[in-house]
Amino acid sequence: MLLQTLREEVLEANLELVRRGLVLYTFGNVSGIDRDRGLVAIKPSGVAYEELTAEKMVVTDLTGKIVDGALRPSSDLDTHLELYKHFANIGGVAHTHSEYATAWAQAEREIPCLGTTHADYFYGPVPVTSRLSAAAITGEYERETGVAIWRRFAELDPDSIPAVLVAGHGPFSWGASAGEAAHNAALLEYVARMASHTMSVNGESGPLQQALLDRHFLRKHGSHATYGQAKAG
Repeated sequence: MLLQTLREEVLEANLELVRRGLVLYTFGNVSGIDRDRGLVAIKPSGVAYEELTAEKMVVTDLTGKIVDGALRPSSDLDTHLELYKHFANIGGVAHTHSEYATAWAQAEREIPCLGTTHADYFYGPVPVTSRLSAAAITGEYERETGVAIWRRFAELDPDSIPAVLVAGHGPFSWGASAGEAAHNAALLEYVARMASHTMSVNGESGPLQQALLDRHFLRKHGSHATYGQAKAG
């Protein structure tokens, strides 16, 4: 089976969305990329999660041409491909319609960084894209969704803010692997829920101080991270 290990990783990442309560029925999808071969493995379109197997993951090239697999790939494939083409360090992409993150996307509001839990994983607010034009919607909609995402990151670092809200649609997240993309999807939903609760308690809550944001994010990320255990030499 072509890209067996990657297909198994993508399968596991898709099932993680189910375990974390981030998807219903056939909502959502995760993909992973083999950068050396320029191939992507992604969930098939409209297939129930309980029916998924590694063999059912669809392998395509970066143009979207199916290289291996008997099923059609996720309808969001072209969005994933745009992100792989423009975010050089990512190895996986996840898309859900998780409740709280999608609510912020529908409200067309970025998720503010209100506390240190958010700061541990996202270096500032989680941004929201601009609305798509009518021409983009009626044209290459899925590709244009990806374009809207990478354009939103023109002055942002996708490695430090590994998620976005697509206006009127829902969240996408990414990471160094398919599993990390799913992990970030779960973290995104968690901070979206906390932000919603915080704003309901105090609608005038302001963003976390920059010094505290720096302290929490940088202790987990970057060359001088101190969180966790040192890797064995």
